[in-house]
Amino acid sequence: MVERATGAEEKRRIILDAAVRVFARRGFHASRVSDIAKEAGVAHGLLYHYFSSKDEVLETIFREEWADLLGEIDGVERSDAPARDQLQRVAARLLGSWRRHPDVVRVIVREIARSPEVQERIGELVKPIEAIQRIIANGQERGEFRGDFDPRLAGILFYGGIEEMLSGWVLGQIPDRDDVVAGAERMLVDVFCAGFLAPAEQLGEARDADIPA
Repeated sequence: MVERATGAEEKRRIILDAAVRVFARRGFHASRVSDIAKEAGVAHGLLYHYFSSKDEVLETIFREEWADLLGEIDGVERSDAPARDQLQRVAARLLGSWRRHPDVVRVIVREIARSPEVQERIGELVKPIEAIQRIIANGQERGEFRGDFDPRLAGILFYGGIEEMLSGWVLGQIPDRDDVVAGAERMLVDVFCAGFLAPAEQLGEARDADIPA
Protein backbone atom coordinates (compact mmCIF):
# COMPACT_ATOMS: atom_id res chain seq x y z
CA MET A 1 0.00 0.00 0.00
CA VAL A 2 2.85 2.39 0.85
CA GLU A 3 4.61 1.63 -2.43
CA ARG A 4 1.37 2.13 -4.35
CA ALA A 5 0.75 5.46 -2.63
CA THR A 6 4.34 6.55 -3.33
CA GLY A 7 3.97 5.61 -6.99
CA ALA A 8 0.73 7.54 -7.28
CA GLU A 9 2.29 10.65 -5.71
CA GLU A 10 5.28 10.41 -8.08
CA LYS A 11 2.97 10.26 -11.11
CA ARG A 12 0.97 13.18 -9.78
CA ARG A 13 4.19 15.15 -9.33
CA ILE A 14 5.35 14.27 -12.84
CA ILE A 15 2.06 15.56 -14.26
CA LEU A 16 2.29 18.82 -12.29
CA ASP A 17 5.92 19.40 -13.32
CA ALA A 18 4.98 18.74 -16.94
CA ALA A 19 2.05 21.15 -16.69
CA VAL A 20 4.36 23.89 -15.39
CA ARG A 21 6.61 23.46 -18.42
CA VAL A 22 3.68 23.42 -20.85
CA PHE A 23 1.94 26.44 -19.31
CA ALA A 24 5.22 28.39 -19.22
CA ARG A 25 5.98 27.56 -22.85
CA ARG A 26 2.52 27.81 -24.46
CA GLY A 27 0.44 29.78 -21.99
CA PHE A 28 -2.45 28.35 -19.99
CA HIS A 29 -5.24 29.14 -22.45
CA ALA A 30 -3.36 27.77 -25.47
CA SER A 31 -2.45 24.55 -23.66
CA ARG A 32 -4.53 21.39 -23.82
CA VAL A 33 -4.79 18.47 -21.45
CA SER A 34 -3.29 16.30 -24.20
CA ASP A 35 -0.24 18.61 -24.29
CA ILE A 36 0.33 18.05 -20.57
CA ALA A 37 -0.14 14.28 -20.87
CA LYS A 38 2.34 14.14 -23.77
CA GLU A 39 4.90 16.23 -21.88
CA ALA A 40 4.50 14.01 -18.82
CA GLY A 41 4.71 10.81 -20.88
CA VAL A 42 1.42 9.46 -19.54
CA ALA A 43 -1.85 8.40 -21.10
CA HIS A 44 -4.39 11.15 -21.66
CA GLY A 45 -6.91 9.40 -19.41
CA LEU A 46 -4.45 9.03 -16.54
CA LEU A 47 -4.31 12.78 -16.06
CA TYR A 48 -8.04 12.77 -15.32
CA HIS A 49 -7.42 10.18 -12.62
CA TYR A 50 -5.56 12.86 -10.65
CA PHE A 51 -7.17 16.10 -11.85
CA SER A 52 -10.65 16.86 -13.06
CA SER A 53 -9.58 19.58 -15.49
CA LYS A 54 -6.79 21.80 -16.76
CA ASP A 55 -8.06 24.49 -14.39
CA GLU A 56 -7.60 22.20 -11.40
CA VAL A 57 -4.04 21.49 -12.51
CA LEU A 58 -3.27 25.23 -12.57
CA GLU A 59 -4.96 25.78 -9.22
CA THR A 60 -2.97 22.92 -7.68
CA ILE A 61 0.31 24.34 -8.99
CA PHE A 62 -0.49 27.70 -7.43
CA ARG A 63 -1.76 26.28 -4.13
CA GLU A 64 1.23 24.00 -3.55
CA GLU A 65 3.92 26.44 -4.67
CA TRP A 66 2.37 29.28 -2.67
CA ALA A 67 2.07 27.08 0.42
CA ASP A 68 5.81 26.31 0.21
CA LEU A 69 6.61 30.01 -0.17
CA LEU A 70 4.42 31.05 2.75
CA GLY A 71 5.89 28.31 4.92
CA GLU A 72 9.42 29.57 4.30
CA ILE A 73 8.45 33.18 4.92
CA ASP A 74 6.74 32.12 8.15
CA GLY A 75 10.00 30.49 9.24
CA VAL A 76 11.86 33.73 8.57
CA GLU A 77 9.30 35.72 10.50
CA ARG A 78 9.52 33.39 13.50
CA SER A 79 13.30 33.66 13.71
CA ASP A 80 15.10 35.95 16.17
CA ALA A 81 17.04 37.64 13.40
CA PRO A 82 17.05 41.45 13.14
CA ALA A 83 14.33 42.89 10.90
CA ARG A 84 16.80 43.88 8.19
CA ASP A 85 18.12 40.32 8.01
CA GLN A 86 14.59 38.97 7.82
CA LEU A 87 13.79 41.29 4.92
CA GLN A 88 16.98 40.19 3.19
CA ARG A 89 16.01 36.53 3.56
CA VAL A 90 12.50 37.17 2.24
CA ALA A 91 13.90 39.06 -0.76
CA ALA A 92 16.43 36.28 -1.38
CA ARG A 93 13.70 33.65 -1.33
CA LEU A 94 11.40 35.53 -3.69
CA LEU A 95 14.00 36.78 -6.16
CA GLY A 96 15.98 33.53 -5.99
CA SER A 97 12.93 31.61 -7.15
CA TRP A 98 13.64 32.94 -10.64
CA ARG A 99 16.97 31.11 -10.76
CA ARG A 100 15.65 27.94 -9.13
CA HIS A 101 12.23 27.58 -10.78
CA PRO A 102 11.84 30.06 -13.65
CA ASP A 103 8.92 28.20 -15.24
CA VAL A 104 6.98 28.26 -11.98
CA VAL A 105 7.55 32.02 -11.72
CA ARG A 106 6.40 32.47 -15.33
CA VAL A 107 3.19 30.57 -14.63
CA ILE A 108 2.41 32.45 -11.41
CA VAL A 109 3.15 35.89 -12.90
CA ARG A 110 1.43 35.34 -16.25
CA GLU A 111 -1.39 32.96 -15.42
CA ILE A 112 -2.18 33.61 -11.74
CA ALA A 113 -1.27 37.17 -10.75
CA ARG A 114 -2.65 38.65 -13.98
CA SER A 115 -5.66 36.42 -14.48
CA PRO A 116 -9.27 37.70 -14.44
CA GLU A 117 -9.84 35.46 -11.40
CA VAL A 118 -7.13 37.19 -9.37
CA GLN A 119 -9.72 38.63 -6.95
CA GLU A 120 -10.67 35.10 -5.95
CA ARG A 121 -7.08 34.48 -4.83
CA ILE A 122 -6.33 37.91 -3.41
CA GLY A 123 -6.35 36.60 0.17
CA GLU A 124 -3.46 34.25 -0.61
CA LEU A 125 -1.60 36.61 -2.91
CA VAL A 126 -1.30 39.36 -0.29
CA LYS A 127 0.03 37.10 2.49
CA PRO A 128 3.72 37.69 1.60
CA ILE A 129 3.05 41.45 1.70
CA GLU A 130 1.38 41.11 5.09
CA ALA A 131 4.38 39.16 6.41
CA ILE A 132 6.76 41.87 5.18
CA GLN A 133 4.57 44.51 6.82
CA ARG A 134 4.72 42.63 10.13
CA ILE A 135 8.51 42.29 9.90
CA ILE A 136 8.82 46.04 9.35
CA ALA A 137 6.38 46.84 12.17
CA ASN A 138 8.29 44.53 14.54
CA GLY A 139 11.52 46.26 13.52
CA GLN A 140 9.92 49.56 14.49
CA GLU A 141 8.77 48.19 17.86
CA ARG A 142 12.30 46.95 18.61
CA GLY A 143 13.82 50.29 17.66
CA GLU A 144 15.67 48.88 14.64
CA PHE A 145 13.60 50.92 12.18
CA ARG A 146 12.29 54.46 12.40
CA GLY A 147 8.81 54.77 13.79
CA ASP A 148 7.66 57.72 11.68
CA PHE A 149 6.39 55.83 8.62
CA ASP A 150 3.51 53.48 7.89
CA PRO A 151 4.72 49.85 7.85
CA ARG A 152 1.78 48.86 5.66
CA LEU A 153 2.79 51.25 2.89
CA ALA A 154 6.47 50.36 3.33
CA GLY A 155 5.65 46.66 2.95
CA ILE A 156 3.72 47.30 -0.25
CA LEU A 157 6.63 49.30 -1.69
CA PHE A 158 9.19 46.65 -0.70
CA TYR A 159 7.16 43.80 -2.18
CA GLY A 160 6.35 45.91 -5.23
CA GLY A 161 10.05 46.17 -6.00
CA ILE A 162 10.38 42.39 -5.85
CA GLU A 163 7.29 41.87 -8.00
CA GLU A 164 8.53 44.30 -10.65
CA MET A 165 11.89 42.51 -10.86
CA LEU A 166 10.21 39.12 -11.27
CA SER A 167 7.84 40.52 -13.92
CA GLY A 168 10.80 42.09 -15.71
CA TRP A 169 12.56 38.74 -15.95
CA VAL A 170 9.40 36.95 -17.08
CA LEU A 171 8.77 39.54 -19.80
CA GLY A 172 12.42 39.64 -20.87
CA GLN A 173 12.86 43.28 -19.92
CA ILE A 174 15.72 42.69 -17.46
CA PRO A 175 18.93 40.74 -18.19
CA ASP A 176 18.70 37.17 -16.93
CA ARG A 177 22.08 36.75 -15.24
CA ASP A 178 23.18 35.56 -11.80
CA ASP A 179 24.93 38.86 -11.06
CA VAL A 180 21.78 40.82 -11.92
CA VAL A 181 19.67 38.64 -9.61
CA ALA A 182 22.18 39.01 -6.76
CA GLY A 183 22.53 42.74 -7.40
CA ALA A 184 18.76 43.24 -7.37
CA GLU A 185 18.46 41.57 -3.99
CA ARG A 186 21.32 43.58 -2.52
CA MET A 187 20.10 46.91 -3.93
CA LEU A 188 16.50 46.35 -2.84
CA VAL A 189 17.45 45.61 0.76
CA ASP A 190 20.15 48.30 0.97
CA VAL A 191 18.03 51.09 -0.51
CA PHE A 192 14.88 50.38 1.45
CA CYS A 193 16.54 49.58 4.75
CA ALA A 194 18.73 52.68 4.55
CA GLY A 195 15.50 54.65 4.72
CA PHE A 196 13.95 52.39 7.37
CA LEU A 197 16.83 52.49 9.84
CA ALA A 198 16.42 54.31 13.13
CA PRO A 199 18.86 57.25 13.62
CA ALA A 200 21.05 55.28 16.05
CA GLU A 201 21.32 52.41 13.58
CA GLN A 202 22.20 54.82 10.76
CA LEU A 203 24.94 56.32 12.91
CA GLY A 204 26.31 52.86 13.65
CA GLU A 205 26.41 51.99 9.95
CA ALA A 206 28.19 55.26 9.17
CA ARG A 207 30.84 54.52 11.82
CA ASP A 208 31.31 51.00 10.47
CA ALA A 209 31.82 52.42 6.98
CA ASP A 210 34.61 54.68 8.31
CA ILE A 211 36.54 51.77 9.81
CA PRO A 212 39.33 50.66 7.40
CA ALA A 213 38.99 47.09 6.13
